[in-house]
Amino acid sequence: MKIWAKVMVDGKIKKQYVYERNDELVYSKFFEYISEICTALDVPTPVLVKAHIFNFAKFNHVKFIASDFVESISFDHLFLENLF
Repeated sequence: MKIWAKVMVDGKIKKQYVYERNDELVYSKFFEYISEICTALDVPTPVLVKAHIFNFAKFNHVKFIASDFVESISFDHLFLENLF
């Protein structure tokens, strides 16, 4: 499993990280994946709701905007893409 995480500002990638694990993607562990990704990127962890998981499962990507974070953020959005 690979997830490409991108921190976007004004349509440009400011930080990126490819999260890799040797096991298959398990949606019940999705928050764990996001927490590890955000720690690696040194950004706050967003609030995860069911719609985020459904978007990732159906469209292979999810976008976290400012309203998805409890803390203030210094970027426009966090974009996660499934690289299979």
